[in-house]
Amino acid sequence: MAWYLSYTVVYFIFMFAVGAYYFTKVKTSDAYLIAGWNMGFWNITGTIISTYAGAAVFIGWVGMGFTMGMSGYFKFALPAMLFSILLILFFSKPLRRQRLYTLADLFSERFGAKAGILPSIFSAFVYSVPTTALQIVGMSTIFKIVFNIPIDYGIALSFALILGFTILGGLVATIVTDALQSVIVIVGIVLLAISAVTFGGGFEEIITNTPAAYLSPLGKEGLGDVLVFAFTVGPFYLVWQSTWQRIFASRSEDVAIKAGLTGCGVFLIIAILPYMIGVIARQFVPLDMRADLIFSYVTVELLHPAIGGIVIVGLLAALMTGADSFILQGSSNLAQDFYHRLINPSATEKQKMFAARFSVVIISSLAVIVAYLLTDIISMYQWALRLSATTLVIPFLAVMFWRRATGKACLASMCLAGITTIFWPILGTGIDPVFPGFLVSLAILFGVSLMTEHDRDESVKAVYWEDLPTAHSRQHPGDSAAAGGSDNASNQ
Repeated sequence: MAWYLSYTVVYFIFMFAVGAYYFTKVKTSDAYLIAGWNMGFWNITGTIISTYAGAAVFIGWVGMGFTMGMSGYFKFALPAMLFSILLILFFSKPLRRQRLYTLADLFSERFGAKAGILPSIFSAFVYSVPTTALQIVGMSTIFKIVFNIPIDYGIALSFALILGFTILGGLVATIVTDALQSVIVIVGIVLLAISAVTFGGGFEEIITNTPAAYLSPLGKEGLGDVLVFAFTVGPFYLVWQSTWQRIFASRSEDVAIKAGLTGCGVFLIIAILPYMIGVIARQFVPLDMRADLIFSYVTVELLHPAIGGIVIVGLLAALMTGADSFILQGSSNLAQDFYHRLINPSATEKQKMFAARFSVVIISSLAVIVAYLLTDIISMYQWALRLSATTLVIPFLAVMFWRRATGKACLASMCLAGITTIFWPILGTGIDPVFPGFLVSLAILFGVSLMTEHDRDESVKAVYWEDLPTAHSRQHPGDSAAAGGSDNASNQ
């Protein structure tokens, strides 16, 4: 207990010290919400790793390896990373060039202010709230297992710690601490993997005693099942605003691409380990144990507290950085897309800062309510991924490549794709609702665009090649350095 408590106290003291420091330094809403568009290579690399390594990695993917084997990596982790790499490699330059804050900001600039409302709702409430709730529940579970704190109290404590840090330093403090937390996360998961191999009797023993289906990339159901999962999960990561935030926060387009690809590449390797740990755990963990408890069992019951404490802090770091990022994603939507764009376009900097921090409170409070009231947050999270993908991916690609796309078509596409995704399971076809959702989104956007004209407030651009007005009206602190060819500073 002493080891766990010492590690945990030191970790949170450090986090709040950093948060308090940046509370005195962050003076603008741009710095608070988007880190002033001015973060360097190592900070962006670290925050990419930490943001992806949330509760899903430590808890969900270990449990998935335990129940379905290594095929889980090819169904979930690999598609997520490949689509993220696709986003970073091909879209970082045109997206960052537009001087945007959020995904909804892109739609508002292209199609008019009202076009961003639906993407903002999806990002802030459908996605950010349940994902933050997952992190809160995950942290409270750790407090229960390690310190025997009742779950209800643990949720309240987790909420206070997460909200306190996030409201202090904003995205700047989150990204700076992520650089260190990424090291803790990597060390923690590597230590756990080594310990699992040791307790499993070594690789040869593990391979001998593990059914082939758990070692196969295709699993029990074969290639078709893997591909269905891959194409229902992967496309969401083209519109995952947490990655977009890191692209926007980068000091230059070059930093956004290089740091993003480095972070994704490192995580692509790390992501194998939780599935491996879950498979190996079948050698020494009761097979009827709940999948979400495998990680905690291996850490607390089998490791010496001096080592287990490092792993636990790695998990807390993953949960903390995930929660911070998801809260700031939602608060950016509320503060920028709703308050500043629709409610008070002439807001002073003081008013925008208040709106940003108050939005953090709103998202956090809704998340803790979900954490207390809902018993199946994971299903809610999976539906959030589906809805976000089917409603936003096709319109996003249209914004980037097709000048003929109209605001009316975009709105109709989002609405009808969302309705199709929600109600498709009622038909009992056995086809994942993501596929008809994408089909409806594409058909409606294409057909309605051909039948309607652009509104006056639309900026008719194919954004992959052409710039929106914000590309020239909003200035990045790193613009002058980039113009002068001074990318050396980006490595600081």
